[in-house]
Amino acid sequence: MDSFTAECVSSAGTADSIKKQYKGFGFMKKIAVLIPCYNESKTIQKVVADYRTALPEADIYVYDNNSSDGTDVLAREAGAIVRYEHRQGKGNVIRTMFREIHADAYLMIDGDDTYPAEYARQMVDLVLNDKVDMVIGDRLSSTYFEENKRPFHNMGNVLVRKLVNRFFHGDITDIMTGYRAFSPIFVKSFPVLSKGFEIETEMTIHALDKNLSLRSIPVTYRDRPEGSVSKLNTYSDGFKVLKTIFNLYKNYRPMPFFSLFAGILALLSVILFVPVLMEFSHTGLVPRFPTLIVSGFIMITAILLFCCGLILDTQTKQSRQNFEIQLNILTYLADLSSDQSDQ
Repeated sequence: MDSFTAECVSSAGTADSIKKQYKGFGFMKKIAVLIPCYNESKTIQKVVADYRTALPEADIYVYDNNSSDGTDVLAREAGAIVRYEHRQGKGNVIRTMFREIHADAYLMIDGDDTYPAEYARQMVDLVLNDKVDMVIGDRLSSTYFEENKRPFHNMGNVLVRKLVNRFFHGDITDIMTGYRAFSPIFVKSFPVLSKGFEIETEMTIHALDKNLSLRSIPVTYRDRPEGSVSKLNTYSDGFKVLKTIFNLYKNYRPMPFFSLFAGILALLSVILFVPVLMEFSHTGLVPRFPTLIVSGFIMITAILLFCCGLILDTQTKQSRQNFEIQLNILTYLADLSSDQSDQ
């Protein structure tokens, strides 16, 4: 066992003893640190050790996603609780994490040592004490653009931020950060649909659409250490993120989405129809029947799209009402469980 591994094991033992002391007093809120990992052997032990120091009372979960470099073994040696998700993709890992782990506050980080642990306590306290549903560790307001060496990632982050805030009326400064804290309400009510790196975008849009409590705090960012390779593909994953924004805008904002296309088609129909109408008013004849027919069908399509938007908008509002009822039930059950544990 090398000196760094020994230090990690020692810190794990210290954290476990502190955790037992808290439990002995009976007032400890359970904190879960969630680390999805895929081939992060160069950094995982340091990450686990850093967050054990920052949150000694927390349970640290490392979910290994088919790593081939011994990430799971190193994480276990450092004192983490290691579990496995064999369906490839960060979204799949987070779906399993949220389903299996129960806590009073969740902190999600990456296993690549790009997020300093010094902000962990502040983020968790915002969930536990201020009842914030999602705390966002904002890299873009701090050192991200200086530290990140991939210019297209910088452009992609800015583009995604502008699109999400524009379409969903938000004011979020960092959409794609992997440094977040969550309340149990968020974790247990979030329907994970994404399979890959678009999961952070989906989280943010869900919170904005459902009017959940959000808070952003600036956090420093450091680039991956030498030898650690990013799993994010700038082009293919970037396309998936943009596709996710498009699909969620259609699902969450059907009225403006379908109205946009209905308006474009209606305008096209009018452009085709006006010359035919003017010619008819001058001559009393309609020599361009095909143009008139096409114009009519385009207008009918525009009306159908507008009607689809109206119907889906009604369903979306009904879905939001049902979601609020589900939140009330989840909150009631959580309070009931807390009262029973206090007794």
